[in-house]
Amino acid sequence: QVELVESGGGLVQAGGSLKLSCAASGSLSRATLMGWYRQVPGKQRESVALVTASRRYSYGDSVRGRFTLSRDYTENTMYLQMNNLKPEDTAVYYCYVKLDHGVGFADYWGQGTQVTVSS
Repeated sequence: QVELVESGGGLVQAGGSLKLSCAASGSLSRATLMGWYRQVPGKQRESVALVTASRRYSYGDSVRGRFTLSRDYTENTMYLQMNNLKPEDTAVYYCYVKLDHGVGFADYWGQGTQVTVSS
C-alpha cells in the first residue's frame, strides 16, 4: 500500500517555472513504473513523464525538453521540474505509481495539484 501526496502547484506566468513534489508513504521498492500525469476538464488524463524500475525515462511530446522528472530515493519523493511553462500546460497534475504486489499490479494516484499558467 502506498499513499501519494503532491505539492507545489500554483499560478505562474507563461515562461515561468514550477517544481512539483510527490511524497510517498510506504515502500516504493516494488514500483515498476512511476511518474506524472495531467488532466484538463473534458479530456482524458495524459502521461507527462514516466520512469521505469530500470530507470528509463519517457516524456510526452508536448513537454519534452521543458519538464524533468527526478526521484530522491532516500526521501521517497519524486519531482517534476517544469520550465518555460505555457498556457496549454494548465491542468491538474497527478503523481502515479504502479506497484508489483507479487500476485498482481496495482495503480496508485495522488489527489492532484492544480497548475495554472497565465498568458
